[in-house]
Amino acid sequence: MTITPLQPLLNDATIILRAPTQVWSDAAGRMGASPIHGIYHGDVRHVRSVATGVDGTELESIACATPTAQTAVFTDVLRGIDDDQADPKVRMDRERLVAAGSFHERIVVSSARDVSLSVRLTVTIAPDFAPLQQVKAGIAGADEWTWDGTRVRSATASFTVEAADAAISIEDAESAPGAGIRLRWQVDVPPRGRVELDWALAFEDATLVVGAPTSVADAVHVATSDSRVRRWLDRAAGDLAALRLSAPEHPDDAFYAAGAPWFFTLFGRDSIWAARLALALDPEIAASTLRVLGRLQGTKTDAATAEAPGKIPHELRSAALSLPNEGVHLPPLYYGTVDATPLWVCLLADARDAGLSDADLRDLLPNLRAALDWMIVHGDASGSGFIDYVDQTGHGLANQGWKDSGDSIQWQDGHLAEGPIALSEVQGYAYEAAMRGAELLDALDEQGGDDLRQWAADLRRRFRAAFWVETSEGRYPAIALDAHGAAVDSLSSNIGHLIGTGILDPDEERACAEVLISPTMSSGYGIRTLSTGAAGYWPLSYHGGSVWAHDTAIAVHGMLRAGLTAEAAVIARELVDSAEGFDYRVPELQSGDSRIPGGIPVPYPAACRPQAWSAAAAVVCAQALG
Repeated sequence: MTITPLQPLLNDATIILRAPTQVWSDAAGRMGASPIHGIYHGDVRHVRSVATGVDGTELESIACATPTAQTAVFTDVLRGIDDDQADPKVRMDRERLVAAGSFHERIVVSSARDVSLSVRLTVTIAPDFAPLQQVKAGIAGADEWTWDGTRVRSATASFTVEAADAAISIEDAESAPGAGIRLRWQVDVPPRGRVELDWALAFEDATLVVGAPTSVADAVHVATSDSRVRRWLDRAAGDLAALRLSAPEHPDDAFYAAGAPWFFTLFGRDSIWAARLALALDPEIAASTLRVLGRLQGTKTDAATAEAPGKIPHELRSAALSLPNEGVHLPPLYYGTVDATPLWVCLLADARDAGLSDADLRDLLPNLRAALDWMIVHGDASGSGFIDYVDQTGHGLANQGWKDSGDSIQWQDGHLAEGPIALSEVQGYAYEAAMRGAELLDALDEQGGDDLRQWAADLRRRFRAAFWVETSEGRYPAIALDAHGAAVDSLSSNIGHLIGTGILDPDEERACAEVLISPTMSSGYGIRTLSTGAAGYWPLSYHGGSVWAHDTAIAVHGMLRAGLTAEAAVIARELVDSAEGFDYRVPELQSGDSRIPGGIPVPYPAACRPQAWSAAAAVVCAQALG
């Protein structure tokens, strides 16, 4: 029987990280049993498993702590070498620390016994060098590697093994895939004493296009009197710090990697929204994110990469991304996103509000003009009068808004919309970008502001005429227009992104807010991506009924700007309840199941975590709740 490879589940795994390095294990610190386990650097899993053993005893896990994003402590009792009393007297603590390009573990064996203990301890490391996209596709296997006594090498990557006072050898006769590198210690633990052992790995990959930034911004305190919000903010701030990356040629310009494990790189939309939502926590990263993306802004028309003049890219990777299970094959620098360009302009305006100098703004003026030109000249690919998209290659992203799965744009009866697609929220982003872009040009005494305001007014008028629908669930903006200009009538969370952009009038904003907090859209832990009244609704659908923290937080963000503070507080409180259920590390998404008394959020089992925009949601919720 042929078994179809499946994407690894993540919800039960423990992660520590410091981009571009991440470590996945189970809650006992064991590494190797789950398909996601391992030590990754960049887009390569360097180590598949790490197995720790103590002769004469099993390791029985009793505790796991992750005090920071990059540290974990795993505690075991060693009853096989203990006495026969009820209280455990021999324990082992493994303190793990991951930094950008390195992994360190300190093993502490402690004894409360009155006799000395002779302990033989081993750590076996299995190299892997599997590409990240191969791991994501659930495909087992490993690259060839060689071993020279300290360094393990593959074609493009390597790591060095360092261990104090340990004998290091290779387990198998040949240094081939599947072989392990064994560290061995023979130690004496004194009566009522302890022994500390250290080992470490240092990683290198010459193909990396992103790395750790040299700059460390000082976070701004976000005031809150709510202890749960404070806990979420503290965890989120640590995760955001661990997700900071930069381009090697500009190491001082940091941006947020989208998330772990699959998105440890620059994503236009994700990095912009994370910087925007977290602006009060880390105002400096907005400007650096704008500069990073501005350097990669499109300059030509290329269907293979979806590039167009002025367009902000979707993602940057070291090599082409191939996901055969999904029929997706993307070039290393891919521009298939319809919303990142207007969002770039919106972030620029927000950054100026937060203190970006006019000198820095003027440096970005060519990028601003190019982004605005893309919206007006290139964004309407089909001539519909709206910014839209269609994949011209057959192997790019079929949907190019934030809901980028193949089945995310569907009618209320469940059938899929035909492209080109004009998403509702993108028109809101574009309206806001044009209006705020006009303000920025005015501030620099540049021409063009009046033309932008007129373009925005025309877009707003066309939007009102084309997008509003009325169904059994009420009157609201459609999720999109399809290839024929028909309004795709499903009720979705996309309408939350329109609030605060200015494309709706105040009564329309309030009506959308009321729909979003209704039982069909609110799960009790946030806003569902698709209403329970839609035929295609399923609580574990990636974009068709699940709850995304950032998606809900964007609605909160808009409600605050629109003066809908009571509605914003209701939804923010739901996200705080959700955060508590996930021990304040909110995943990429969760199930859209309705909240039940005494319950906790149901995980989406393949959700990434931490995710930058999910962490940044904490900042907006803190603002909404005071």
